[in-house]
Amino acid sequence: MEDKMQTQIEIHTESLNIQQCIDWVMSPDSGGIDVFIGTVRNATKGKTVLKLDFEAYNKMAINEINKITEQVFKQWPVQKVLVHHRSGTLQVGEIPVIIAVSAAHRDAAFEACRYIIDTLKQTVPIWKKEFFEDGEVWVAAHP
Repeated sequence: MEDKMQTQIEIHTESLNIQQCIDWVMSPDSGGIDVFIGTVRNATKGKTVLKLDFEAYNKMAINEINKITEQVFKQWPVQKVLVHHRSGTLQVGEIPVIIAVSAAHRDAAFEACRYIIDTLKQTVPIWKKEFFEDGEVWVAAHP
């Protein structure tokens, strides 16, 4: 099965392209595509967010995301998996992450996509710094 794994994992310093991501996972075999698009929101815990900074240890981050996608292919009958993440400074409304999964049936696509984002946030060395009007804080610094 591993030779059939189709993945695209990238870390970008420029804006992510939603349509290109969807186009990459589409195939005639797919009955469902699930896409998670993370966006920078304007508030956290009642405080106004001005911007976010993402820092990634790229080589290790890609290796860890590869481990996640390998697990996805073992656990669900998915066809293609894409994970694109941003690094650098992002403004409110910008997109730090896109995850797209295609599968013959929707349940596998939904479950795999959820697993990827939840696991990515726990294990991948990408750190987020939130900037507020009265200061800044690093959040979810894993691992």
